[in-house]
Amino acid sequence: MNLTELNKIARGMVAPGKGILAADESTGTIKKRFDAIGVESTTDTRRDYRELLFRSNEAMSKYVSGVILYDETIRQKAKDGTSLVKLIEQAGSIPGIKVDKGSKPLPGCPGELITEGLDGLRERFIEYRQLGARFAKWRAVIDIGPGIPSYTCVSTNAEALGRYAALCQEQDIVPIVEPEVLMDGDHDMDRCYQVTEFVLKEVFQQLYYQKVALEGMVLKPNMVVPGKKSSKQASVEEVAERTIKLLKNCVPPAVPGIAFLSGGQSDEEATAHLDAMNRHGDLPWRLTFSYGRALQAAPQKAWSGKNENVAAAQRAFTHRALMNSLATLGQWKADLERKAA
Repeated sequence: MNLTELNKIARGMVAPGKGILAADESTGTIKKRFDAIGVESTTDTRRDYRELLFRSNEAMSKYVSGVILYDETIRQKAKDGTSLVKLIEQAGSIPGIKVDKGSKPLPGCPGELITEGLDGLRERFIEYRQLGARFAKWRAVIDIGPGIPSYTCVSTNAEALGRYAALCQEQDIVPIVEPEVLMDGDHDMDRCYQVTEFVLKEVFQQLYYQKVALEGMVLKPNMVVPGKKSSKQASVEEVAERTIKLLKNCVPPAVPGIAFLSGGQSDEEATAHLDAMNRHGDLPWRLTFSYGRALQAAPQKAWSGKNENVAAAQRAFTHRALMNSLATLGQWKADLERKAA
């Protein structure tokens, strides 16, 4: 393991004013997104859509530090024959890869999930590194509900995250460690805080047990937010304060950066929350974004599968990337959204 190189890549992924584009939707997920805009999901349409993102020069060179790819995408070539990985590199961005195989029901734990994909992972890392990946991502899914999450669910997912991260670093690939506590329920903010604290403590314990070098990783957590169905929603400032308090209690300062998932928040909410956290200043790690839908919903709608809409889609993507870039610096303002609109 070359820790100097891992640390350099991790710091590049959370560079000031930049964040990570999560373009690693599975074939099933991107089909749902394409269905919503009336586009058939084929190898070519998926390629065309992702190519338009990676060719958005301003967004990719100024505001995007890295791109998480799906297995199909890391192997694809653009229309002109250039590999998509090469397009990302040419923009000065870092290619990464999603390596988990998705979540399946956890035996003996009704309503809970375990992420699969550890079998053969070392060999897959060797291949992905040859294909250009310099970081990877593994997502664990933790739901909140009556009597859940159980210790079984949290501990088994934390152990899998630790094993994945150790295998990453062995192959000189930076792990993004993503324990996502879902915001789907009717739980309040306090319950989200308690569960996320439980999950993060368990994850960092496993990372320690499995000898993962914290200087060579990036954490991708959820923010502390009430469930979508909760009758008591929270202000932007409350979300920022509670999330920072939680992270200070759970995340060692050795971690170079934290790249939040948007987790079903609206585009603007995800940006506002990140901005409010960065306004607090004096934090031991960089706070940035690793957004999928919150960066892509607008360009997908603008594109709608039509060649003549590519430029409009790229403008929409560049705008969202700029808004989130400003949020990483604590310089975003709501009226900037309206100006663009």
